[in-house]
Amino acid sequence: MKKRNVKRDDSSPDRMDRKAAGGRRKEGSRSPWWLKRGLLAVAVCILVPVTYKIIPTLIQDIIHTYRLSVPFFEDLSRPADFSLNHTINMYLTSEEGISLGVWLTVPESRWKEAQGKDLLWYQNTLNDGNPVFIYLHGNTGSRAAPHRVGVAKLLSALGYHVVVPDYRGFGDSTGEPTESGLTTDAVHVYNWVKARSGDSLVVIWGHSVGTGVSSNTAVKLLEEGVVLDGVILEGAFNADKQYIPYNIFIWYYWKIPGIKHLFSFLWERKMPVFPTEHNLKKMKSPILFLHSEDDHLVPIEIARQTYEVAAKAQSKDRVKLVTFDGSLGYLHNGLYRDPKLPGVLKEFVKSL
Repeated sequence: MKKRNVKRDDSSPDRMDRKAAGGRRKEGSRSPWWLKRGLLAVAVCILVPVTYKIIPTLIQDIIHTYRLSVPFFEDLSRPADFSLNHTINMYLTSEEGISLGVWLTVPESRWKEAQGKDLLWYQNTLNDGNPVFIYLHGNTGSRAAPHRVGVAKLLSALGYHVVVPDYRGFGDSTGEPTESGLTTDAVHVYNWVKARSGDSLVVIWGHSVGTGVSSNTAVKLLEEGVVLDGVILEGAFNADKQYIPYNIFIWYYWKIPGIKHLFSFLWERKMPVFPTEHNLKKMKSPILFLHSEDDHLVPIEIARQTYEVAAKAQSKDRVKLVTFDGSLGYLHNGLYRDPKLPGVLKEFVKSL
């Protein structure tokens, strides 16, 4: 049986009334354009300032809660995994809400004795009379970077204690990296070491950005009447001589996808200064500059100019510059591999 095609009569009064009513319902459900734009404007006005406040806090909370490290998937609580088997991991609170991940390495000669020992044992070794080095590393990454581990091994082999902190925002340390914050962290670590090291020499070794933190720390402590026993500045940059057009801590905000493009205002107004040259004119500690002639980040000419500023402020007896041949290819991070460096360090410590 064939189906009959039945035509609906849309022109009937009842059907026309129903269509008209449906159209009115659709029109009534549409919000006016000005209301939508107004709601969008309100949302933006609320979200932008809220985001400004919560994004850094969110990053900090994630890192603090899960002890994430940057780069991710490094377990910084296990220094033995990075071939430092006479090292203990600890966390220091530099100020409220700021937890710093720190490695403490004893002299290599005590590595067997150190096996299985707790934090109290490691702390007590600091006053055994051997010099203590606080290594303030450069920008990005963590205390587990290969060249930083290399420095810790070198100093340990020479019979020195080594304290390597990650500043706030670095590694598994909490907080947002700022110039004042990094300086506060370094001062706290120094005071912690000094309170446990008795009459042992305490030397600060800064590398790259760590040289700026080191000079800030030296001046900050000088204001409190404390003169550092010695300061080593490796690959020292000089903001007065070398313009840096961006915030060096911008990487911190890149840990959440999209942040670097959408929320650049988070870091644009927080440019660090690190007035190294100004600090060198105030410092009273013996200073050793270490610099490779092929340093691709801080040209050797700037290193020589920076050295001259420091030497003029004190004397060439108290301020030394040791350079390393560019043909060796050490660039900015490789000086710890040089065979003459142990002798340079021992001579410097002997002069203190």
